[in-house]
Amino acid sequence: MTSFTHDTAPTQYAEGGGIRFAYRRFGGPGRPPLVFYQHFMGTMDDHDPALSDAFAGDREVILFNNTGVASSSGIVPDTIEAMARDAITFTDALGLTTIDVVGHSMGGLVAQEVALARPDLVRRLVLVGTGPRGGEGIGARPDWVGKLFARKYQRQEDMWLPILFAPTRTSQAAGRAYIERIVARADRDTPVSDQSIAAQRAAIAAYGAAKDPSYANLKGLELPVLVVNGTDDIIIPTINSYILQQFLPDAELILYPDAGHGSHFQYPRLFVRHARILLDD
Repeated sequence: MTSFTHDTAPTQYAEGGGIRFAYRRFGGPGRPPLVFYQHFMGTMDDHDPALSDAFAGDREVILFNNTGVASSSGIVPDTIEAMARDAITFTDALGLTTIDVVGHSMGGLVAQEVALARPDLVRRLVLVGTGPRGGEGIGARPDWVGKLFARKYQRQEDMWLPILFAPTRTSQAAGRAYIERIVARADRDTPVSDQSIAAQRAAIAAYGAAKDPSYANLKGLELPVLVVNGTDDIIIPTINSYILQQFLPDAELILYPDAGHGSHFQYPRLFVRHARILLDD
């Protein structure tokens, strides 16, 4: 068991495929490591300490920046499939042969492709605020939603309040608590670049445009999956969580009330309890 926490784990680097991947690793060995796949425009600093520290009580937690994101080297690719190949390269660089994955938003898209490409690698999968390839409204947000990502704030992390949380008093209060948690770390990650943002946006749009009403690719994900969302996700519409549950061979669905795209940040204790039911099996 390491003595590090979310806020104190040092940033390390792993070389693979010509890329220098930045990552943070903490917690105790014994169970398969839990690897977090990040959302659009997110860095290691946007993960929630309330989640990673809770999970790190009895397993290793690994946070990382994929190719070209923030403090990792390289150029961000413009397809989800290429991001998945890079994520596998990172895992291989650490010498890991079995992992569990929590994928949020774009990270959930990447996680699905990783599990499809390497079913021997991914043992359990938690998909939060995400959807299937060709899902409803993925990469085709209304203009007013897209503008939320371009707003400037005195404390830029406050941009996540309208994006990840519902506009209600209770949800916004939970959002402010989340922001305070993610800004607590002293040594901050590198900001995302314009190239990263443009490539990620293009990748999400292409993934959403790949329509297949039968969602045949989901049939290949035979591992146990937990699908989580809020009742009104304005980024990847909540209907996509229903689609995942309906078409995945072995999936459970949980919707949290009065919540949006960052429902697991709004209900961190409850999310950890629910995820552990899957992960501890």
